[in-house]
Order: sequence, then C-alpha cells, then structure tokens
Amino acid sequence: MQFPSRPYLLIGLLALAGACAQPDAGDTDEQQALASAETAEIPVTTANEAAMMDFLAGQEMADVGRNQEANELFRSAVENDPTFAFGYLNIAYTATSAGEFNGNVGLAMENVASASDGERLLIEIGAAFTDNDTDEALALAKQLVEAYPNSPRAWLNLGSVLVGRQENEEAREAFMKALELDSSMYAAHASLAASYLFGDPKDFAQAKAHAEHSTTLLPEEAKGYELLGDTYRAMGELETARASYSSALERDPSLSVAALKKGHINSFLGNYDEARADYDLGVAEATAENKGFYAVYRAFVAVHAGAPGEAIAELVGIADAAEGLGVRDDQVISIQMFALTNAAQIAIYHQLFEAAKEILTAREAVQQANIELVGDPTFTRGQQANTLFWQAWLALKMGDFETAGAKADEQKALLEPDRNPLRFQGYHQLLGMIALEQGNDEQAIAHLSEANLNDEFVNYLMAVAQEGAGNTEEATRLFTQVANFNFNSVGFALVRRDAVKKAGMSP
Repeated sequence: MQFPSRPYLLIGLLALAGACAQPDAGDTDEQQALASAETAEIPVTTANEAAMMDFLAGQEMADVGRNQEANELFRSAVENDPTFAFGYLNIAYTATSAGEFNGNVGLAMENVASASDGERLLIEIGAAFTDNDTDEALALAKQLVEAYPNSPRAWLNLGSVLVGRQENEEAREAFMKALELDSSMYAAHASLAASYLFGDPKDFAQAKAHAEHSTTLLPEEAKGYELLGDTYRAMGELETARASYSSALERDPSLSVAALKKGHINSFLGNYDEARADYDLGVAEATAENKGFYAVYRAFVAVHAGAPGEAIAELVGIADAAEGLGVRDDQVISIQMFALTNAAQIAIYHQLFEAAKEILTAREAVQQANIELVGDPTFTRGQQANTLFWQAWLALKMGDFETAGAKADEQKALLEPDRNPLRFQGYHQLLGMIALEQGNDEQAIAHLSEANLNDEFVNYLMAVAQEGAGNTEEATRLFTQVANFNFNSVGFALVRRDAVKKAGMSP
C-alpha cells in the first residue's frame, strides 16, 4: 500500500493544546469524572503559537477537501515547531506521493514522545498504513474512540479506517456518531456523502442530502457545490451536475478541479472539444503539483472517443514532461507513475502489445526510483507485487496463461505477510481475467467476486462473465450500473461505450 487514498480521512483535531480539561492527581473521583465528560477532543501538542495557528488553518482547509492548501499550512506548522509530531502526520494525510506519506509518518514517529496519548494512537494508525496493516489500524482506531468517546474526530477517524477496509455500513455508523456529537461537522457530512456515492450499498438520495447539508453549513465554500455536483453525476443528472460545478467556480474561479469535472461530463456526453477546453482550463488554473495529474484526465478524452493510440501518446508525453514542472522529485515520480500506469492499461486492453511492453519497461524504471526514494520494505514488496500484476495481465492478454498464472501466484506470495483483508483483490482479478480469456465464465465469476467490486472496470468484467454464463438479467444490471457510473478513470473510459451498448442505452 503506497499511502491512504481517502478524500475525507481528516484526523486533525479542533482543540488547542491544553484546552481539554485534564484531572490533577489530587482531584476527587467526582471531579475526575466531570473532567472526563467535558473532554470532547484530543489535545494538539505544540507550545508554539505560530505552529498552532498554521495547524488549525490547515485543518480547516483539509476539512473541506482543500488538501493542497492544507498541506502547505501543515508544512509551515512543522517549520515553526520541528518537534510537532501531529503536524507531520497531517502532512502525510494530505500528501501527493508515497514518499511524502511514508516520510512524514516516519517524522511523526520520531517525535511521538512529545505527543499526547490521543495523538500517539493516531500516529500509530498512520504507521500501520505504511505496513499495509489495516487490522492494526482498525484496532488502534477502536482504542481511540474508547479513550475519547466524546470526540467527533475520533469517530470520523474510525469511519475512515473502515472505509479503507470497504466495511461501509460500519463506517457510516461511525460517521453518524460523529454527527451526533457535532451536527455541524462538515467533514462528517462530506464523508457520508462520499460513502453513499462510492461504497456499496450505494444510496444517492442519502449522498445528496449530506452534500446539500454541506452547502448549508458553509454556503460560500465552493467545495460543497463541487461535492453536490458529484452527487448529481452519480444520479445521472449530468446537466445539473455541470451547473453545480459552474456554481463552485463562480464562488472560487481558482478551483481548478471543478473545471476538470466539467470536462468529465462533456467526455461522457460526447462533447470532446468542449471536454478538452474544460481540461485545459483546469490544468492552467492548477498548482504546479497538480498540473501533471490533471493533464492525465485530458488524455482520457481520446479513450472515450475511441482513439487509444492518441491517448497513449498524450500520456507518455505527460510522463516525459513531468521533470519540467518544477515540483519535488517525489511528485515527479507520482505524476510519471500515474501517467504510465494509465497508458499501460490502455495499451494492454487494446492489445497494443509492443507499446505495452515499452510502457511497462519505462514504468518499472520509475517504480524502482520510487522504491529507492521511499526505502521501506513493505512498500517495496507492494511495488514488486504491483509490477507482477501488470506483467501477468500482459501475459494473459497475449495468450500465455501459464506465465500469467505463475506471476499471479508470485504476486500473492509477496502480499501474504500483510494484515489487510483486501490484499488479494488484485490476485483474484488476475485469476478472474485469466478464466474469462479461457472462456471459463463460472470460474471468472467466482474469482471476480473476491476482487475490488468498487472498481467499475472489475464490475464490467463481472458483467461479461455473467453474460457468458447465461445470467442475462444480472449481466444487464451490471452493464447498466457501469454505464451509469459517471466518474472518470481510465478503466471506466475503456469500457463505458461497450457497457452503454450492452445495457441497451442511448450513447
């Protein structure tokens, strides 16, 4: 696992250091009980006033999903107080690269002796993620809510850990507990909206209600209207979603991601020139750190338009240009990995095998640079397993099922030590794809049911397997689900057109 990719993992805490009541040794039992009842949040440990002010400002940015701005403020906080352990952890959770995540979790651990007990638990949760040990992360998150049962953010953190394990019902209970303690908590409403949008069982009405509540809480915050646009996209109301993104841009013209999302909609609607113009605007307005990532989505327009070679050329160009963006080395690597990974998937899916081999060779060189930069054995194993995934997929598409199966088994063996119930999802996806290519639809269904069914590309594969097995009703349901997903990724771009056709929908 590189670093947690969870939009609303917001474990920064509201209280100033020492603001929560702490019982003295001489207090009576009654006084201690009263102090405990009044303790709602975990103290943030820094004696530096400037560091605290930057931290709190960064937390406000992170709460509404402005992670880049938050990251800069958290960095300023630790510059003012280099021993600020919790500041380093929040840099990690707003990171744009694996190196930035792992490195700052390491700095948090180095300074953990100066942290409060609650901060220590949160930092240890971050360390568990670097070990791909979500079992330990969950155990620690439960300890945190036991120690701070009246802390909304402790419950928010528990919900976020559960989301990372795809335990969505339990996550929603934790987010609701946070709202019971603080009904005005923007981050909890946003987390619930995201959960209902992307986690099974989905409930778009609930997502919309929580997104609308976010705009009510902060009516001038553009990110709330962006979130509301996401809910309309999920509901298939693309024109309304586009209007909501326009509302976000009216409130904050620099919110480049809203322009990007208008580009997604125009891609789905077949308005390819308009989509490229939206993406160009988003890239132009983006910070240097985000320009490369945003440009990747522009390349997906060509995939939607049925021009995979054009998309691959654009993505390889993005990877080649990353070093000229003026960003840190770890961010250059992340941009290159993102661009080349998407290019590889396009090439393999469309059986452009020579291009796929060249891309994977370039990708593995970047990946090795990332391994050396991060310098963590768990990360190294994860990256090696990831390389095997792509090598296996290429082999199976080329008809070499023996090699594909052997690489899949090797990948599984590398991931075996991890304490993460989702660690074998990629392995089962590979076995499902092998079975599908061999015409063994029932076996494909069995394996794909153990893969990541939050990925619409996997759901598309499942639909194909169900169709091949003669389960027409289930296949049509899944094709319709994929066709209506409306959230952009290279996998969705690759299969959307066919899913629309298979579902009997109008393009």
